[in-house]
Amino acid sequence: MSRPLNDDEVITELKKMVAFIRQEATEKAHEIQVKADEEFAIEKARIVRQEAQSIDENFERKKKNVERAQKIAKSHRSNKARLQLLEAREKQLQSLFEDASKELVKLSNDSDAYKGLLAKLLLQGLLKLCESEVTVVVRSTDVQTVQDLVQEAQSKFKEATGRETSISVEEGLPGDSSGGLKVTALGGRIVVDNTLEERLRVLEDKMLPELRYELFGANPNRKFFT
Repeated sequence: MSRPLNDDEVITELKKMVAFIRQEATEKAHEIQVKADEEFAIEKARIVRQEAQSIDENFERKKKNVERAQKIAKSHRSNKARLQLLEAREKQLQSLFEDASKELVKLSNDSDAYKGLLAKLLLQGLLKLCESEVTVVVRSTDVQTVQDLVQEAQSKFKEATGRETSISVEEGLPGDSSGGLKVTALGGRIVVDNTLEERLRVLEDKMLPELRYELFGANPNRKFFT
């Protein structure tokens, strides 16, 4: 038969129970701490990975923006340089035609050559109009010269067309005109402009592509050539 515990035995048992509870609590606390550390490490790694991914994405986005901006800036610089080059070329071409325009004035200084040119311009105008009555408008200084050409022009016109034409000559071109003539018919409603200025303009339009090629070479951006 067991006996009741005395005070010392009770105290001893209580101490054992307290030690056991303390040991259990310590182990539980350690277990909780380990689990908390693991969860912290996992969450930390997740956050670090997420932030690293965000930094990488942000870097790639900024990199693409910089590359895009560089391409746009390069394109703008290229376009600006190309436009400046085209402008310089056009100025050079325009300078050539301006020089040619100044040279037109000298054509009438050689009376024989200029008279031959007027004869050709007159006949060309007659053949373009093919009218029975025409008026030829010239500079005041060229009236007599052209009148001297009328009979020959009528003869060549008839030879070419089999038709007669009446030609009257009058002054009307500006005094600062380089020369040439205009052939008009039907009261001025139709006009063949064979002034030297107009002939140069027509030549400019016709020769411009060829001059560009001769001066600056083939256009690298052009894919087709006739």
